[in-house]
Amino acid sequence: MSDHTRRRLLLGAAATLATPSILRAQEYTAESFGGVTGPSETRRNISSFERIDWRDHFETLGVGTIIADTTSRALHYWDATGTDYRLYPTSVPMTDELTRRGYSEIVRKKVGPSWTPTTNMRERNPELPIRMEGGEPGNPLGTHALYLDWPAYLIHGTHDTRKIGRRSSSGCIGLYNEKIAELFSLTAVGTQVRLI
Repeated sequence: MSDHTRRRLLLGAAATLATPSILRAQEYTAESFGGVTGPSETRRNISSFERIDWRDHFETLGVGTIIADTTSRALHYWDATGTDYRLYPTSVPMTDELTRRGYSEIVRKKVGPSWTPTTNMRERNPELPIRMEGGEPGNPLGTHALYLDWPAYLIHGTHDTRKIGRRSSSGCIGLYNEKIAELFSLTAVGTQVRLI
């Protein structure tokens, strides 16, 4: 048997052995990654981002538009002209019961937000502090916060980057600190928001 024939046989065998792995990898869909992830599970939302058209959700862009998609765990932003579109990976609420959907708007912006756990959070975890000031290590609101007109619902940063791409929040939408800082600089009070 010649070297050329031997190489072709080896390459063919290697391709045959790899085929089941390739097929298994293709079986994963966005839904495969849609479940609640726990501390031992490190799956990431790697393939379900897709562009959403703002016109499916709003009549006009107003001063700006945000759509937070809790299924794909992505936040979509458009400026008032529609020419500046941004897509950010996010964390989303841990359960459907904690998830609020619908229309809202940004009513306040804060650099270095302080954090006060809700009554429900403290019931679930009595060891939580009464309050954390902005800039304190471990503050779950990160460096910047955009407050919605729904009480206790925010779009904010996080110091815990493991939360991004997961169901990990108590109701808010979280972004990497550098991404919330960018979004913070782009958005104005009055920016319309929809959580879907």
